[in-house]
Parts: sequence; C-alpha cells; structure tokens
Amino acid sequence: MLIRVTLVLSPGPRKVQEEALSLAAGCTVLQALQSSAMLAKHGVVAGPGLECGVWGRKVDGAHVLSDGDRLELYRPLRVDPKVARRARFAAQGAGAAGLFARRRAGAKQGY
Repeated sequence: MLIRVTLVLSPGPRKVQEEALSLAAGCTVLQALQSSAMLAKHGVVAGPGLECGVWGRKVDGAHVLSDGDRLELYRPLRVDPKVARRARFAAQGAGAAGLFARRRAGAKQGY
C-alpha cells in the first residue's frame, strides 16, 4: 500500500518548493527524505541534525508518516526573533509604533 506525502522546503526567504512523494506505508521521515530528489538538488543532507516537522509540529527522523502528511524542512534561524523585534522597535521609536501610535488630536495620553 502506498501513501502520499508532500515534502516542503524553503531554500530562501519567500521561496517555497514542494514535491509530492509516493511512499510505502510505514515509511519514516528519514526514509522519505532519502528518497527525495529535491534535497540533493539544494545540497541538503538528510541526517540527525536536520530540523523537520509534520504540519508544523517538530518530529524526529524515526517518526512514521501517514497518508496526506505535509513534511516540512526547517532552515536554522539567522537572527533570534525577539532580538529582531527589539531592534525594529528601537529603530522606529516608541511614538511611531505600537497600539497608541495614532492618536486623535486632543486625546489623552494612552487612549
């Protein structure tokens, strides 16, 4: 019996590539990655250090796939999202961003 799995890879920002795989039932994540041609094309090595998930939930290489699963490969973060947000907020200034950035003329502070 065959199952259909969609392999999703984002090689760069705002770029998403998908590949439909037909695999044997009981196939693991690592076996699915090894059977894909897309990984070799982008120079990704399927191994224990590769971060992946199924429908947004992180899984390991021994996870057994089901029919209709969406297997996603994750790139490592270059910048911590909290640090990036703080830097963006500092660059915009406290009055130019946030919930109370646009006030009506004559309105009280914070309302």
